[in-house]
Amino acid sequence: MSEQQETGYQKIDRYNTEVISDIAGHYKQILSDIGEDPNREGIVKTPERAAKALQFLTHGYDLDAAEILKSAMFKEEYSQMVIVKDIEVYSLCEHHLLPFFGKAHIAYIPAGHIVGLSKIPRVVDVFARRLQVQERLTNEIRDCIQNTLNPAGVAVVIECKHMCMSMRGIQKQNSVTTTSAFTGAFSNDKTRSEFLRLISADLA
Repeated sequence: MSEQQETGYQKIDRYNTEVISDIAGHYKQILSDIGEDPNREGIVKTPERAAKALQFLTHGYDLDAAEILKSAMFKEEYSQMVIVKDIEVYSLCEHHLLPFFGKAHIAYIPAGHIVGLSKIPRVVDVFARRLQVQERLTNEIRDCIQNTLNPAGVAVVIECKHMCMSMRGIQKQNSVTTTSAFTGAFSNDKTRSEFLRLISADLA
């Protein structure tokens, strides 16, 4: 068993052929319904490609974010803020199946345990690689870290652009949606303000 499999995190480059075939059949019908010729040379392989893309973009349903965190938890008497910022986020809006993307900034204050830093972006990916709304995504990340690590507090801020706003509907290309969620020590104004200051600062 590989290290990726042991941690519960595995890039999807093998596909369920039965599922792909089923989804591709639906995409072929959709192409026909919108007026395309699904047998046209440039389109003929599109249903299968789209089916594989969709399976990859939603593979978070097959992953357990808590198990990913548990695979790299360590006892450590460190009790200051740990921040991982500018984590890339790519997800699909559950209302229109259009992308939204941006960055997540996450902090926690350990209370006996720390976690391998790479696991925090992986937790983001687990929940982002599902059909989502940004508000729920923010809360799911917060709750997973809080319930698994039991830290003194968790802070999550996500900033994203939504293609359902940019490409259709109101068509506002430069709008950014920001969501936040806090627990424990981050309910304190001073601690929360320090976190917000640090994720806004350029420390390079």
